[in-house]
Amino acid sequence: MSAGLAITILIAYFCMLMVIGIITSRKSNSTTFYNADRSSPWYLVAFGMVGVSLSGVTFISVPGEVGNTHWSYLALVIGNCIGYLLIAWILLPIFYKLNLISIYGWLEKRFGTTTKKSGSTLFLVSQLIGASFRLFLIVSVLQIAFFDAAGIPLWCTVLITLLFVWLYTFKGGIKTLVWTDTLQTIFMLLSLFITIVIICKEMDFSVGEAANSIAQSDYSTIFNWDWKSGQNTIKQIIAGISITIAINGLDQNMMQKNLTCSSLRECRKNMFSFSGLFLLTNILFLTMGTLLYIYANHNGIEIPEKSDQLFPTLALNYFGNFAGVCFLLGVTAAAYSSVDSSLTAMTTSFCSDIIGITPENPRPKLRIAIHLLFSLLMGAIIVIFSSTNNSSVVSAVFTAVGYTYGPILGLFLFGLCSKRAVYEKAIPYICVASPIISWFINRYSETILFGYKFGFEILLFNALITIIGLSIARLPKHS
Repeated sequence: MSAGLAITILIAYFCMLMVIGIITSRKSNSTTFYNADRSSPWYLVAFGMVGVSLSGVTFISVPGEVGNTHWSYLALVIGNCIGYLLIAWILLPIFYKLNLISIYGWLEKRFGTTTKKSGSTLFLVSQLIGASFRLFLIVSVLQIAFFDAAGIPLWCTVLITLLFVWLYTFKGGIKTLVWTDTLQTIFMLLSLFITIVIICKEMDFSVGEAANSIAQSDYSTIFNWDWKSGQNTIKQIIAGISITIAINGLDQNMMQKNLTCSSLRECRKNMFSFSGLFLLTNILFLTMGTLLYIYANHNGIEIPEKSDQLFPTLALNYFGNFAGVCFLLGVTAAAYSSVDSSLTAMTTSFCSDIIGITPENPRPKLRIAIHLLFSLLMGAIIVIFSSTNNSSVVSAVFTAVGYTYGPILGLFLFGLCSKRAVYEKAIPYICVASPIISWFINRYSETILFGYKFGFEILLFNALITIIGLSIARLPKHS
């Protein structure tokens, strides 16, 4: 595929998003940006959230990871789905009852303003760097595949794409995202289905033959019962539950869309439907990943050293222009459905939690400026990432940022399970110390824990340290 064709497709794609942004932002008021006037159809939210939950990194990484860990990722996904059910029954009633704009407002009601700002700050740091990292990986793929040939520097690609995202979200906010996420999920799933069909056609597989080849392949191994392994099935399921509750249920980015439904009942219908779609979509990604490896091995194609490169390499170089177009649309949709959502959630959290903007005092010009500021910050971080020329350093930064969700989980768990007051001035220090201690334990776990290697369950350990810290900082009952 030529760079000119790729640029034309991307411009047309963003023009569609701009049109949706213009239409959905009509008759918007001071609360539309934050909660879409509580009028979003539950089925649109459920479908659109599939694209948000499966970022551009997932779109590329999950199929490639089949070559490394086979289908063991499915255990994590099952845990995710259990986590979504727990969110629907435990967290959503709390958030709906309080009619929150930002979910960290609950921390203020339970502990105080300092705790709310601590939770929001953890979210903002994690979301800003995490969203930048995900966009950096996808932009890097597009840059190498298309834009370098056209002489367009990476910083220019980043600036233009973030400008488009800001333009179609700055007014309609979350209301616009409910509809753009739906469009982007459609493109992502179409790319997935079409790639599977193309591989089956190239291999002359019927549906039954493809399923049989996958079942007989070593790549389709699901269960791992080695307790020391980070891919242990039980640990994966438990980690999936905790990750979902912490990174979705206690994350403004994901929960803000849920809270745009008209009622708790509608929101639960959205969550139940979404969890089913999420499971099915991940099974399809694993299916496609297995077929990609079968195709490469059958045709003597050298497997890239980095598994993330397998899907782009085959889609852009071996499956023809139509598959290349589908891949481009799919990866773009997956990437930007995550980025636009992150920008809106960060703006909402900062406005509501840090500077105290309310529907009664909306200050729209300040909100627009903050939205732009986060866009520029994300662009600056991506440029810094690209200048390091060391992917392992960037990946380490992204991994480290993931530790910030542990304290958020710990704060909510302690607040829900205990009625005791806490010396609030100690909470920011606890929230900083917990990730540091967790990182140290994880770094040397095999030495100090008799060969045990943490997987995703390090998040639970991080939350436990936060809970211990909060327990130590409890005020006497008579206070």
